[in-house]
Amino acid sequence: MSKSKKANYLLFIPLLILNLISLFNMHNAKLISSSYDNALIKQLIWFILGYLIIFILQKIKIKNIFKYSFYFYIFTNVLLILVLFLGTSTNGAKCWFSLFGFSFQPSELAKLSLAMLLVNITSKGKIKNFKDELKIILKLFTITLIPSILVFLEPDTGAIINFLIILLVAILFLKINKWWYITFISLFVLGLTTFFIMYFNYQDILIKILGTSFFYRMDRLINFASGNSYQLENALTTIGASSFWGVGLNKILLYIPEAPTDFFFAFSIGNYGIFSALVIILSFLAFDLYFIYLINKNKNTKVKIFAYSYFSIFLFHQIYNISMNLGLLPIMGIPLPFLSYGGTNTLINFLFLGIILNLLKEKYV
Repeated sequence: MSKSKKANYLLFIPLLILNLISLFNMHNAKLISSSYDNALIKQLIWFILGYLIIFILQKIKIKNIFKYSFYFYIFTNVLLILVLFLGTSTNGAKCWFSLFGFSFQPSELAKLSLAMLLVNITSKGKIKNFKDELKIILKLFTITLIPSILVFLEPDTGAIINFLIILLVAILFLKINKWWYITFISLFVLGLTTFFIMYFNYQDILIKILGTSFFYRMDRLINFASGNSYQLENALTTIGASSFWGVGLNKILLYIPEAPTDFFFAFSIGNYGIFSALVIILSFLAFDLYFIYLINKNKNTKVKIFAYSYFSIFLFHQIYNISMNLGLLPIMGIPLPFLSYGGTNTLINFLFLGIILNLLKEKYV
C-alpha cells in the first residue's frame, strides 16, 4: 500500500472512536423505549455494512461513476415520489419505506445522486459568456428544485437544507461573474423578508401556500426560543446535571424521547459525562481537519466539488445537531453523523466516504 493510500485510512481512527461511542450509547437506548431494544445490534450491523461498503469500493474502479449520475438521479426521484404514496407516516412526515422491521429514507440517497449530478454538470460546463452562465445556473437550480419539492411534500426540512448546501457548493466552484452571487444573496434576503412579512401578517395565505403540516413545522422553528420543548428541557437538564464520567452502563440520567437519534449528544453526556462530549468534539475535529487536508491535496476539480459537497453537509450536521442539543438552534431532524441511531443516514455517510476515498487515492483525470 502506497503512502498516500495509508494516509487516507488515518481517517478511520476518529471514525472508529465515534462508532464505539455510538454503540455504548445504543446499549443504554433500550432504557428509553422498547422500540430501541435492538438498537445496539442494528447499529452494529449498519457499521459493519458501512465498513464493508468502503472496503468493496476500494477494490473497484469508480472514477467514471459520474457519467451514470443522471440515471441515478432519476431513480432517486422515483423513490421520492413512491414514498409519498407507499411510505410510512411518522410524526406527521411520510419519509420512510418500512420493510421487515427496517426503515429506508429515500431523501438520504437523493443527497448522493444530487451531488453526483451537480458535480458532473459543474465540472463539464464551459462558460464563455452571460448566456452560458445563465444556462448552467438555471440547470443547477432546476435539478435541485425537483427533489426539493418532493421532500417538501413529505415534509422533510432537513433534506431540503442538505440539497441547498450541495447546490451552494456547486455554484461556488463555478467560474461566474461576481454579480451572480450578489443577485443570489439579494433574492435570498428578499424571499426571507417576504416569508416573514406573510408569516406575521398573512398567515392564512401562507398556510394555503405551504400546507398546514409544513407551516406548523416552520412555526415551531421560528418560535423555538419562546418556550423550550419537553425534549429540549430534558436534554438541557441532562447536560447540566451530568458529572464528568456520567452514570455509565445500564442507567440513564433523564428520559429524552428521541435520545438515540436527534438528541444523541445530550444522551451521551448523560450516559458517559462531559468526557464523552470532549471525545466526540475532538474526534469530529480530527476527522474534519484531516479530511480537508486530503481533499486539498487532490488537484481534480470534479473530485474536490464532490468531496466538499459531502463535507459541507457533514459539517453542517455536526454544528446544527450539537447546537440544537444545547438549545442554540431550533429542533429539526438533523442526526449526528456516525453517532445517531439510524441505518439509512449511517450507510449513506459510509457510501459517500467510500466513494471519496476511492477517488482521492487515484490520479483521477
